[in-house]
Amino acid sequence: METTADLTTEPTTPDLPFDAFARACPSRATLEHVTGRWGSLTVGALRDGSCRFNELRRKVDGVSEKMLSQTLHALERDGIVHREAQPTNPPRVDYELTPLGIEVADRLLALIHFLEGSMPQVLSARKSYDAARGGR
Repeated sequence: METTADLTTEPTTPDLPFDAFARACPSRATLEHVTGRWGSLTVGALRDGSCRFNELRRKVDGVSEKMLSQTLHALERDGIVHREAQPTNPPRVDYELTPLGIEVADRLLALIHFLEGSMPQVLSARKSYDAARGGR
């Protein structure tokens, strides 16, 4: 049975004001925005500097216009991306990382680079797994 204590956003340790492992913690939504497929790739792509929407879409190969737009809105709301619309004709909109976004990007890129370098091990593990299960 669930109690009120189960739904609290109180930390499990006194040093942390938020606990992503707690169901009601608001950090979960931000974690999802940043670590989802399109969020992590968008944040990583913006690490090199500001981009216009279509430039960013080309960098994040495979993302649809709709998904990139939703991702950018969520990241902007979380304070990770800054959107600047310039009053030109046609309108020019640039996206760049905030200082928080730069920190997030650095950590994500470390993970991305680690995984890229570990792909021979991953592919080998997949091959062994599939072979053990009849090629699924």
